[in-house]
Amino acid sequence: MSVLVVGSIAFDTVETPHGRREEMLGGSATHFSCAARYFTQVRVVAVVGTDFPAAGREFLESRGVDLEGLQVREGKTFRWEAAYHGDMAQAETLATHLNVFKDFSPTIPESYKDSPFVFLANIHPDLQADVLRQVEKPVLVAADTMNHWIVDKKEAVKSLLASTDVAILNDAEARMLTDEHNLTLAAQKIWSYGTKYVVIKKGEHGAVLFCGEVCFALPGLLLLDVRDPTGAGDTFAGGFMGRLAEMGEVSEATLREAVLYGSAMASFNVQAFGVEGTANLTREDIDRRLEEFKSLIRL
Repeated sequence: MSVLVVGSIAFDTVETPHGRREEMLGGSATHFSCAARYFTQVRVVAVVGTDFPAAGREFLESRGVDLEGLQVREGKTFRWEAAYHGDMAQAETLATHLNVFKDFSPTIPESYKDSPFVFLANIHPDLQADVLRQVEKPVLVAADTMNHWIVDKKEAVKSLLASTDVAILNDAEARMLTDEHNLTLAAQKIWSYGTKYVVIKKGEHGAVLFCGEVCFALPGLLLLDVRDPTGAGDTFAGGFMGRLAEMGEVSEATLREAVLYGSAMASFNVQAFGVEGTANLTREDIDRRLEEFKSLIRL
């Protein structure tokens, strides 16, 4: 089954203790697609400027990503610049140039409207809600958000989550949204908004899936070489949603497996700059990484 992602395609300039890279292909839709495409057909709705190079489009299409929903607008593509220090737990944003992304209004092509799995990446919650009005009875909808929207549009975020099946947030966002420091209490409150399942990402410390009263906690994998955490959350979502779409059903068991796949893909992402860590994997690479994760929870 295919998965639709609505989000950003951008150019990232990133500096970490391991070096600096300029104008890398990035954005939520890009990182998501580079992970999900190993498991299913990916359909992208995003916007780029007239400066977006043919090589960028070729990179995604050569990996089987469907770009019929990619809008091209007069102007420049979204750009983001950031630096990571110390343990690289948080990015210091140095510059954000929304450019054509500032006026992005997602239009879902007719051929995408029957997408059974839908991921609403980090965009304005009103735009996420508009996407839901355009798609036709998806099997599962998952949504992401960020601190900016939680601060400025908290009620809209809550309303959006009530219309989704899975809320995917990091631990800081979950606490900010719910005013609960304890993550279990935070997840329960998010669940009370109306979403069916809650996934809370904890960076290097793993991820937790909440299915009502049932909790599945997956530890983080100890990695010796972490070079760039940019896009790890979207990569997690790509692995998570891609594996669910591949399996074609939603249950506690398949959601647990999806968390494993999301975590595995995110672990590849952080080991290289940009999308280099997920661009050229094999299914055998992924399977080996999965076994490493499974060993963490195997008695």
